[in-house]
Amino acid sequence: MRTRQFRPVPTTAAALLAALALLLTGCGSSSGTAAPASAAPYAALAASPGCTQLRAEHPELAGKKLTNAINPHTPGYESISVTDPTRYEGFDVDLGEAIGACLGFTVGYLPVSFETLLPTLQSGQANFVISDIYATRERAASADFITYSKVFDGVLVAKGNPKKLTGIDDSLCGTTTALNKGFVEVPLVAAQSTKCTAEGHPAAQSSLFDNNADCVQAILSGRADSYINDVNTVNRFVKDQPDKLERATAVTLPYSIGIAVPKGDTAARAAFTGALTQVQQSGLQATLSKKWQLDESAIESPSLVTAS
Repeated sequence: MRTRQFRPVPTTAAALLAALALLLTGCGSSSGTAAPASAAPYAALAASPGCTQLRAEHPELAGKKLTNAINPHTPGYESISVTDPTRYEGFDVDLGEAIGACLGFTVGYLPVSFETLLPTLQSGQANFVISDIYATRERAASADFITYSKVFDGVLVAKGNPKKLTGIDDSLCGTTTALNKGFVEVPLVAAQSTKCTAEGHPAAQSSLFDNNADCVQAILSGRADSYINDVNTVNRFVKDQPDKLERATAVTLPYSIGIAVPKGDTAARAAFTGALTQVQQSGLQATLSKKWQLDESAIESPSLVTAS
């Protein structure tokens, strides 16, 4: 990333807000992809002393348009707007916009499959990833993560829970779980399957799909018995079809949700960590969680997950 000459921040509040208004109206789509709603609501955050200082420390970001690689199939986190198909919406979209407002950049979007989020970042096609991605040590071999939320998984089943599933445990033996390709739950179910067969039970099968909607459809069509993902996502599917679906249980996983930035880019890590801290201290993350009905999203102070 090339360094650009820092433009002095206006010294009066009115001048600052006017400059930010011009900056924030520049948000749009990249490569014909959907654009987020206006970031103007984050002007107060951007005008804060903390964000003003961060822009002074990271002038290379001023006026840039950075690309966020997303998998836009998780309502509540990131999805195509139900009212305007030219825009993306959700908690992760708003969080990225807020961070951009704090640091002085606008955001473009590159929609990809979940399993190619990190390869897209590694290839340089994206500058960061905010897409409900769990920050695991294995994934940290490909990117550095700044965490912002703890992880709770839910187990989605057909109404009545006919297989009496109770989590990622022996109850999965002899059943089929629908999962997204690249999800951390894929090896967890595989490990459980090994345990099942070692104990003389039928294996725990997995069916892999490209997006959440296909996973849920597998349950509705009887091709799968369960689907395991972020508990807020599971809750939303239950809310949308309460007569057909229910949540069997919630599972606490030893991970956090994080922002992925290019591995070894210490400047990006410092900038995103600083901006995320300002978002949390202002109360904005809690506000956004409530806005998008992420009732079981536990805020976590930023920490770095990386691999040597």
